[in-house]
Amino acid sequence: MDVFIAGVGMTVFGEHPGSTVRDLGAAALAEALADADCDQGSIEGVWFANTGQGALEGQHMIRGQVALRPLGFEGVPIVNVENACASASTALHGAINHLRAGGADIVLAVGAEKMIQPDRSRSFSLFDAGWDVSDVAGNRRRLLDLGGLDEAGLPPPADRRSVFMDVYAAFARQHMRLYGSTARQFAAVSAKNHGHSVANPRAQFQRAFTLEEVLGSRGIAWPLTLPMCAPISDGAAAAVLCTGRGLRRLASRSRAIRIRACVLGSSMNREPDDLQRHLGRLTAIKAYEAAGAGPEDVDVAEVHDATAVGEVIQVENLGLVPFGEGGAAALRGETALGGRIPVNPSGGLESKGHPIGATGLGQIFELVQQLRGEAEARQVAGARLAIAENGGGLWGVEEAACVVTLLSA
Repeated sequence: MDVFIAGVGMTVFGEHPGSTVRDLGAAALAEALADADCDQGSIEGVWFANTGQGALEGQHMIRGQVALRPLGFEGVPIVNVENACASASTALHGAINHLRAGGADIVLAVGAEKMIQPDRSRSFSLFDAGWDVSDVAGNRRRLLDLGGLDEAGLPPPADRRSVFMDVYAAFARQHMRLYGSTARQFAAVSAKNHGHSVANPRAQFQRAFTLEEVLGSRGIAWPLTLPMCAPISDGAAAAVLCTGRGLRRLASRSRAIRIRACVLGSSMNREPDDLQRHLGRLTAIKAYEAAGAGPEDVDVAEVHDATAVGEVIQVENLGLVPFGEGGAAALRGETALGGRIPVNPSGGLESKGHPIGATGLGQIFELVQQLRGEAEARQVAGARLAIAENGGGLWGVEEAACVVTLLSA
């Protein structure tokens, strides 16, 4: 059964003092409903993603009901979704499958996050639960082994950072060991994405950096510097999804975007250097098969660049560049706007922001705009097929969860 995105909404990602999870979610879903020309009463179910409200506010359960019932969502299923940084795309996946199963014709997927706190250490502490908390020492040992380095030989990391900056730094060192990639190549990814963000009014940061400025910035966890790393963010994003029958009820149907595939995967045991069996690659293969397409057909991509090396790894997993070439491709300009395969025209997580429970739907917002030809100064010319990759957590030596979604105009 075909499923469509009829409308999307997204707040500015960044700092929203005085706003609550409910406020942010309400703003995003109101825009999505208006974009779809859909009245709230037509919604037959909501998938609500949030990751941090339990830890930061004590709202460990029924977060969707607390956020949505006061807004008038009554008598329909409200499904709460937590899947680390892949929460919003997991909500999307669940909503799609509900439609395909015949459970409804029009539903909402919403992700909302209020992460910025007066005490930033509380915000960073959210990420401490993104891996197996019963084996922290083992987690750190495996990460050090990836890069083949002893911790004593590394520059000291920044005092204020999330544990996932250490995770991505280990991935970067592994990539350097296996392929000879360089900090300069990672900096090229960051400079590209910050350059893209200048044209995105909803990005948390809208400042361009030169490659040298990225390299010369404060170190976070070697070889990553501050502009290579996603910030802590508040924000929300939403999408109205529908079947063909539901779409015929909406006046906005001419602007609908078709969901070609949405595949959710979890990690598998593998040898650390066996990147052919990386979760991101295996999930992408399944998504391409479901869509009846291949990487050569993709016109634009949004990938999970919680750090610059995240983009390097994921463009390789998606088959957009050969293994080992992700950083070099960025340095050559292939993944920039106007290049062979533009990646993260939104600015990516590094500059658009990373409100973790909303991030995956933020990617979908960008790609819907691209496929409609509504991305203005950051528009990828002639975009017809788009791909999103959104990962979350850590299990062993890779993400614990990954969602790959393909959309077409």
